[in-house]
Amino acid sequence: MDHQTRKPFDNLYKTPMTLGVDRMALIAAAVDQFPDKNVLVIDAGTCVTYDFKNKKEEYLGGAISPGIRLRYTSLHNHTAKLPLLTLEEPKALVGDTTKEAIHSGVVHGILCEIDGVIEKYCNIYGDLTVILTGGDAHFLSKRLKNSIFATSNFLLEGLNYILAFNNTQ
Repeated sequence: MDHQTRKPFDNLYKTPMTLGVDRMALIAAAVDQFPDKNVLVIDAGTCVTYDFKNKKEEYLGGAISPGIRLRYTSLHNHTAKLPLLTLEEPKALVGDTTKEAIHSGVVHGILCEIDGVIEKYCNIYGDLTVILTGGDAHFLSKRLKNSIFATSNFLLEGLNYILAFNNTQ
């Protein structure tokens, strides 16, 4: 599959050849499961990708930012003394040790980012369906304030839908 593969949506991305197959598949799943709706798909893995399709089944694009593990790794690799940590629930908003400060910064930072992005989309598009998927979706879904649909197989469902779409045309 690539940017020339027929898809069940209009791809309005200005550089379609640079759009990842994963992002195309996520939008295909959104078209299949939420037709005629504004949908923001958030894939929380190595990166956090935000992909948006409107009610007219047009893919408009989105955003990419560092995922949880990438944030921990960046803090460790690009500073002199910060330790490399793995994901843990922060004990408090205010970290009283370096370890707790890192956990607070990474976890609260990504939660505020995602909630803030959802809020911005809601302000523009109003009636919005939000899908959260990816490796960190389970951890994040319990902590986000916005109502979202969390699903673990959304990407695979999208790939399957593209395959079926191409076999019936």
